[in-house]
Amino acid sequence: MLETRIKTRSDLKGLLMDAQDLFRDATTATGSKADELRNRGLNLLDAAIEKAQDAQSAAVSTSKEFAQSAGEYVRENPWKAVAIVTSAALLASLLARRRD
Repeated sequence: MLETRIKTRSDLKGLLMDAQDLFRDATTATGSKADELRNRGLNLLDAAIEKAQDAQSAAVSTSKEFAQSAGEYVRENPWKAVAIVTSAALLASLLARRRD
C-alpha cells in the first residue's frame, strides 16, 4: 500500500513536471509546433488527473475496508477493544504529561 502511494505520488509529480516543461516550450513556439506542445501538455494533465482519481478511489476503498474490519473486530471482541482504547488513551496521556 505504501509502495503504491509512493509510486503514484512520483508518477503524478513526473507527469506534472513534464506538462510544465511542455507548456513553457509552447509559450515560445509558434504555429503547429505550439499546437502540438499544448495538446501533449493537455494529455499529460489529463493523465495526471486520472492518476489522482485512481489514487483517491484506492484510498477511499482501503479506508472503508479498514473501518469495516475494525467494526467487526469491536463487535466480536468488545472488551478487548475497550482495553486497547483505554491503554492507548493512558499512553497518550502519559506522553502528553512528559512534554509539559
